[in-house]
Amino acid sequence: MPPKIQGADFIHLHVHSEYSLLDGASKIEELVLRAKEMGMTALALTDHGNMFGAVKFYKAARNVGLKPIIGAEVYVAPRDRREREIRSDIPEASFHLTLLCKNETGYHNLIKLVSLGYLEGFYYKPRVDKELLSRYHEGLIALSGCLKGEVNWYILHDDLQTAMASAATYQEIFGSENFYLEVMRTGLPEQEKILPHVAELAKALDIPLVATNDCHYLKSDDARAQDVLLCIQTGKRLKDKDRLRLNASGYYLRSGAEMEKLFQELPSAVKNTRMVAERCELVLDIESRRFHLPAFKPPMPYRDEFEYLRYLAHEGLKKRYSKVTREHTDRLEYELSVIQKMGFAGYFLIVRDIIEYARNQGIPVGPGRGSAGGSLVLYCLGVTEIDPIRYGLLFERFLSPERITLPDVDVDFADARRGEVIEYIRNRYGNDSVAQIITFGTMQARQAVRDVARVLDISIAEADQIAKLIPPGMDLENAEREVTELAMIIRSQPVYQELWNIAKKIEGLNRHASVHASAVVITPRPLLELVPLYKAPGADVCTQYDMYTLDDIGLLKMDVLGLRTLTVIDEAEKLIKQRVNEFSIRNVSYEDRATYELLQQGATVGVFQLESAGMRDLCKKTRPERLEHIIALIALYRPGPMDLIPKYVARKNGFVPIEYDHPLLEPVCKETFGIMIYQEQVMQAAQVLAGYTLAQADVLRRAMGKKKPEEMAAQRETFINGCWRHAGIPREKAAKIFELLEKFAGYGFNKSHAAGYAYLSYLTAYLKANYPVEFIAATLTSELGNFDKLASFVTEARRMGIKILPPDINASDVNFTVEGNNVRYGLAGLKNVGVGAAEAIVRERSERGHFKNLLDFLIRLRGRVNRKAIEALIKAGAFNCFEASRAKLLNSIDKEISKAASEKLFYLDRQFNLFETAVDSADCAGKELTFEEDDDVNVLSWEKEAFGFYFSSHPLRKYQLEYQALNLLPIEEVGVRGENELVAIGGIITDRRSRKDKRNRDYLVLTIEDFNSSLEVMVFSDLLEKYRELLVKDKLVIVQGRIKPRAGSPSGEGKSGDKAGMVQLWATGFIEFSQARDLISGLFIELPIEELTQSKTAEVKVALKQYPGRIPVYLIITNTDGTKRKLRLKEYSVRIEDKLIKELVRLLGQDRLRLSGTLQFSQQSAVASTNRSV
Repeated sequence: MPPKIQGADFIHLHVHSEYSLLDGASKIEELVLRAKEMGMTALALTDHGNMFGAVKFYKAARNVGLKPIIGAEVYVAPRDRREREIRSDIPEASFHLTLLCKNETGYHNLIKLVSLGYLEGFYYKPRVDKELLSRYHEGLIALSGCLKGEVNWYILHDDLQTAMASAATYQEIFGSENFYLEVMRTGLPEQEKILPHVAELAKALDIPLVATNDCHYLKSDDARAQDVLLCIQTGKRLKDKDRLRLNASGYYLRSGAEMEKLFQELPSAVKNTRMVAERCELVLDIESRRFHLPAFKPPMPYRDEFEYLRYLAHEGLKKRYSKVTREHTDRLEYELSVIQKMGFAGYFLIVRDIIEYARNQGIPVGPGRGSAGGSLVLYCLGVTEIDPIRYGLLFERFLSPERITLPDVDVDFADARRGEVIEYIRNRYGNDSVAQIITFGTMQARQAVRDVARVLDISIAEADQIAKLIPPGMDLENAEREVTELAMIIRSQPVYQELWNIAKKIEGLNRHASVHASAVVITPRPLLELVPLYKAPGADVCTQYDMYTLDDIGLLKMDVLGLRTLTVIDEAEKLIKQRVNEFSIRNVSYEDRATYELLQQGATVGVFQLESAGMRDLCKKTRPERLEHIIALIALYRPGPMDLIPKYVARKNGFVPIEYDHPLLEPVCKETFGIMIYQEQVMQAAQVLAGYTLAQADVLRRAMGKKKPEEMAAQRETFINGCWRHAGIPREKAAKIFELLEKFAGYGFNKSHAAGYAYLSYLTAYLKANYPVEFIAATLTSELGNFDKLASFVTEARRMGIKILPPDINASDVNFTVEGNNVRYGLAGLKNVGVGAAEAIVRERSERGHFKNLLDFLIRLRGRVNRKAIEALIKAGAFNCFEASRAKLLNSIDKEISKAASEKLFYLDRQFNLFETAVDSADCAGKELTFEEDDDVNVLSWEKEAFGFYFSSHPLRKYQLEYQALNLLPIEEVGVRGENELVAIGGIITDRRSRKDKRNRDYLVLTIEDFNSSLEVMVFSDLLEKYRELLVKDKLVIVQGRIKPRAGSPSGEGKSGDKAGMVQLWATGFIEFSQARDLISGLFIELPIEELTQSKTAEVKVALKQYPGRIPVYLIITNTDGTKRKLRLKEYSVRIEDKLIKELVRLLGQDRLRLSGTLQFSQQSAVASTNRSV
């Protein structure tokens, strides 16, 4: 039963929350607390056209002892909801109407109304019409709405007759006892104008009045913040005259006394609010945790879902284990008994069905992620691939009889084919019973500052200055307290103070709705009977309730995730099978020596979850030798447990002894060398020390994670008492162990999840170690369009000794392919070419043979490839097979197009525009663009355009030896270094932007690119004057600077191996690369003794003699036993020049040469620019 209404007569029946997106300025939690503070005993929620927050509001209100009244302010089309025009006789797209649920019937009818508003009636707003209202009126109370309500609108426009007819119509639709005329006094003169007429109409039609306040914010001083919110919604500024606004400051949550005073001449309008509230008796079935699961019809002869599940599980057990033991059968039967008791057999069968479909269609499926890896049933059903018994994964972490929640099986599919899986789910379980799930983007701190600044007409530069000072992930209140300079700026001007105050009020509010990237809901009957639906224009239908609300109301949610790594593995397997037909990734050994050697070397670029610089370093330090070690790495390398890494490394490598907090913990923590890493270990510790069942231990784990004081106090006492009874552990010792467990539970990782990831880590490492060419080709194909990643993997391939063959119009496929021990660059991997054009080229070549020349190519492709694509192909060298220079081909494009057209083999009329040049064929004749002849500079420039990176070489390659000698940090590793750390990088300036700081001083924003990555570098005024002439585009420079968070970068974990984009460098000094040779202190020639021939030595000496200088030369000889000898060639000292390096490389090879040197910047530059902001 809903709580009884007591106290004051007035109840707010027309209230908006943040779910009236960018209109309501009240968070639900704050709304119900404010109502409670004011002595209210009931409260309604009536957001605009939706029920987004209905269940969240219901729970929040009940939690504070308020009676929740669920409703919505719907939009009503003037005529038919399907009409998409504003007619001259009714200049409104929709009217407003407030609806409140009396009971469960009303709730389900409101669900249908707000859903059909989006699905059938959307025109600017989600609209219903009177036909729908008549169909779904039962169980609803209707209030006539604000000034935009139909009755009030006609009164305001002096059409009392139509107003009366409209009121009579609503009275007829809802019944005389369920329709009320709303009266408001929020400060608008129009409200006063219509009030007498509304009162007269009420008397004439015997319709009761009800007083509301159309609340859009909590307190009167929030009015300006709400006005700003409206401006953000409509893209306007406060100063704009023609904009949406409420035009009054009375739309707040007034007290009952205020409302009684406002309507003292209409006391019945106030008293009727209580009467309406008392009639709203809706009780949602949330507390009972009743689930609405779709049924799975088992095949004959199985009587029900569970019997079929049990059969499949036992059959799977035989397939999974060559020898089934008592441990296996006992565990399986236990899990099955829990599943049966909780009524989830159908769910397990549905998940299996989806996985089976994907596998039958050749769609790669992941090994399982999340806690589902702990289920032996799922392993036997083929849903997961990690043996939970072998790896010590716990079923109770996934599904526990002590925790009445729906199981959650998240499944990964190859990203390119995820849509097929969702389509199958729709077809299999009914399009009207399957939908994706809504998610809400919230107003983050920096976003709030920038949005409010625009509305207040504060310049972008000023807004940026303030926003950039907010540390990533920090809220505004903490930022003001912790960043002194920020607090000073805020206080420096009244407009900044106002900006800050408003931003704090709107921070955290919902900003927009979108479709969740992976979540899907499946219902046992049509969605419209259970959950409201939402549809943005051009988007798929999704639920109005988010994933947490769906869980509250007991609906089945599945995460159908797309994972690129599965595509890589699948593509690599296909390539390998072209060479090794019997190969199957499912049959690889998990004890492969080459794989573990690769991991121990840290050669894990491209390896799932292990490719970041930090992870590569950790692999080298920990030297993993089996899958359990990879599982531990994945669990350790994240905030919190990262502090345990030094201890883990020391214990694993035997540098320090392994210790346990209690002898009983040895079997629990032996695998992780006495360190507690996993949540499951916390559960097992409670089991062995205090006698908890694993189900009870899971409740303890969750309590520790939530840190609720009263719950923790009870668990602490239970644990301490249990330790004494079960293991004789004294109270004081037990208390200390509890504190340790509490600490571990705070950051412990789900082992099942880590195991699923480790499985994929191992497979990708296995492929890289054993089939490197196929792995690299597959990885490159998976990154089509991501040119930074392509650059990184091309570099990695070359490091591995794999040659990347250039694109070739007569040899390349659409994707990257294997040619012998090389990888051929795919045509779709070029900028401005894309998959469509690449497919057309390959198809034409396959059907009619190789292209003979550029003209033949143009004629045969018949406009299927546009001019930009042709230029990109030429610049990338894809036409080099015709033995014409790139410059000559580029200069002849127009002439060749003209030839093709004049021979009438080209469709000029409609297809010539595909060349994106409206040139008449006659104009083309004899007309040539002028591209300079091929040389290193031009070729590199063209390749940068076509590939998105330097392909055949890099401007920096000229200084590769100096780069290595000075120990410069690769840009891709900057993101894993600490904030404010002083580092040095080297690269080419690819972008240069001038800016002004708040004191009107110049500063620069540079983009520096090295072999693999790029980084933003800030150059402030104190350095700019000194280095201005050096800091020009295409200049090769060494930069020293301090690492700072980049403005707008997200907080938390970045993508694996992709953190350089989250930081920037604040420069403290520069050196031109050509001058870096002055820092070189030695030239080293390294030769194996067998190559130390007289003739080679003579040639080297001749080269060295030609470039006398100050730098000593050393010869390092590698003996046959691997030992090395270092000799100083005293008669030779050289100067480092390009010609010398080129000659030595010709004679010896690049890997035989090494330089040494020390990077030196002036002391002044090293400390400059460390405390600046722009």
